[in-house]
Amino acid sequence: MFLPDRIGKILTERLGTLLLAERERWVLWLPVAVGVGISLYFAVSFEPPTWVGGAVLALCLGVAWLGRRVAPVWMMMAVMALVAGGFTVAQWRSAWVAAPVLERPSGKVTLSGLAAEVEPLAGGGQRVTLDHVSMPIDGPVPHRVRLRFKTDQPISVGAKVSVAAILTPPPQPSLPGAFDFARHAWFQGLGAVGTALGPPDIEMVEGGGGLNALRAAIGRRIMAVLPGAIGAVAQALITGEVGAIPRDVLDAYRDSGLAHLLSISGLHMSLLAGLVFFVVRGGLALWPMVALSYPIKKWAAAFAILATFFYMLLAGAPVPAQRSFLMTGIVLLAVLLDRAALSMRLVAWAALVVLVIAPEALIGPSFQMSFAAVAALIAAYEAVNPRVTEWRTQHRGWHHQVGLYLFGVLFSSLVAGLATTVYGGFHFHRLAVWSVLANMVAVPLTGFLVMPFAVLALVLMPLGLEGLALAPMGWGVDAVNRVAVAVAAWPAAGQRLPVLPIEGLAIFTLGGLWLLLWRTRWRLWGLAVMAAGLSTFVLVRPPDIVVDSRGYSFGVRTGDGALLVNRGGRLVRESWDRRAGPLAAERWPKAGRSADGRLGCDALGCLYRAPAGPVALVQDEAGIEAACAAAVTVVAAVPLRQACRGPHTVIDRFDLWRRGAHALWLEPGRARIETVAGWQGDRPWAHRPHRRKKPEPTEPPAEAED
Repeated sequence: MFLPDRIGKILTERLGTLLLAERERWVLWLPVAVGVGISLYFAVSFEPPTWVGGAVLALCLGVAWLGRRVAPVWMMMAVMALVAGGFTVAQWRSAWVAAPVLERPSGKVTLSGLAAEVEPLAGGGQRVTLDHVSMPIDGPVPHRVRLRFKTDQPISVGAKVSVAAILTPPPQPSLPGAFDFARHAWFQGLGAVGTALGPPDIEMVEGGGGLNALRAAIGRRIMAVLPGAIGAVAQALITGEVGAIPRDVLDAYRDSGLAHLLSISGLHMSLLAGLVFFVVRGGLALWPMVALSYPIKKWAAAFAILATFFYMLLAGAPVPAQRSFLMTGIVLLAVLLDRAALSMRLVAWAALVVLVIAPEALIGPSFQMSFAAVAALIAAYEAVNPRVTEWRTQHRGWHHQVGLYLFGVLFSSLVAGLATTVYGGFHFHRLAVWSVLANMVAVPLTGFLVMPFAVLALVLMPLGLEGLALAPMGWGVDAVNRVAVAVAAWPAAGQRLPVLPIEGLAIFTLGGLWLLLWRTRWRLWGLAVMAAGLSTFVLVRPPDIVVDSRGYSFGVRTGDGALLVNRGGRLVRESWDRRAGPLAAERWPKAGRSADGRLGCDALGCLYRAPAGPVALVQDEAGIEAACAAAVTVVAAVPLRQACRGPHTVIDRFDLWRRGAHALWLEPGRARIETVAGWQGDRPWAHRPHRRKKPEPTEPPAEAED
């Protein structure tokens, strides 16, 4: 036998032995395989035919059945079937949510629809989502529209609203790789966004609104007792609405590492379930005849399941709340069935259910960060639990219990923070350096003061007595707000992180799963894979020039590595800062040169002198001739047609209009270009401009980008 064959046989036998030793953990990889299939669906650059996923799934199942007596064949086909199943679920979900999307900016139009969601905004105004929309336009009429109203005129959920507005299609990403709101809107059923031009006409509809109306009513009651930032945060904790939180407070929560408190997730759901369980069980235990004759523990668990289910619906069922409800519900169901819940299996089944119901959640920060935190916490506690149990049995004093609680808060904050740092960095490019210290103070405040009174406020609200509970809840929220603001002001509190490529995140995730899901020592191989994923940071080079889809906003790389931007709305500037920044502090020179001398501008345009050759940035037709003669690359906000033949690379208004925002890397002899259209691919949410009509030259309202 040749040496390579012998080595291969030894490795195969060794791998088989390790896998057999971990057979109780195989089930944990079910959602991973399904997630791989979902990722493949979102990764392809075209929309595959609807039969592809189902056909591959059927083929894999058929081969698995035929090879069921050969273990390796059966196992391989089973894994491939799970991957194909994930692809199929994502494909069918995309087709299921398909809805008409506005083809082009509408101009002023009068529309009407039913108010499905009403969200107050910080600084005044409100954001309203309208369903069953009707309006007189050519082309498809969106069924669902989101409008920003500058007025605070009360709009009840379920009311029929008529208003004059300007609508645009859901905005495309501001750069290749940036947040894709158009894709998010596709899975939300949103066909347009825009701004209301005046006060609406409101007609009440009997019996409309449902839970959304209840959520809005609860929010108004909270804000009536607790105005300002305290009420906005209290509303977020109870109903999940974060739009009213002032921007500076929201930034403080993010930079201090307390943003997870604003997302209804495991902490809130477990606190609610625990409160309801112990209150119901303790109350029933006061009646000896009931306590001795009936299973009050199971009754308490049933009440807790109902309470957490209502809380999830009240919050609008976001992904963290879904995951938390599923996990909490399984634990409580185990109480009802006199069974012990298996923690990591609980996470796996919760993840699988979420992925089947909403496969698009996989690519969002909520799913990634919440499941990463929970899986890391369970794996960490599996490792330290024997020692903690031994310590608890040997030290029963109250001061030991307080120390154990503080250790738990510190340990949990550290593990969860480390587990979510990479995912937070990938999506938000920020690192909360002092998050562990902030959580040591804020989490106990939330657990002992904020959430108990939040539950009490919901109980007292039908009686009109919610103020009795909201007042002490407000004290706790105010204390947490102060902690967030204080910690965010510490040196280096919110550190900027470089861009991590999607391939690096995928490698890091697979390594993390290997580390967390296995039990034996070979799990440590995952650390090397995680390090390899993180090392891809160094492969990313930010673009030298960026331009938005209208040629309105330009950004160029300065000598010190910053991005100098001429103009643009808040969302564009923030997105460019995260993906291609940091933004330069100096102002764009309207006439003259930048501080490093690379950029020179006049009334007709600008010339950027790069080592790879000059680049002309044209925003006026009068500057075309000079730009084409002086530059090797021309980027124009006006149509060039055939007027520019000399430069190697030409991007004009029509290129920007058809392909979206551009990013350019200037290299000797050429410019490497990435566009939003090329990054998105030919997908149903990547709506290209309607070619029968030229785009409007005027800038759409900045509010439409919200």
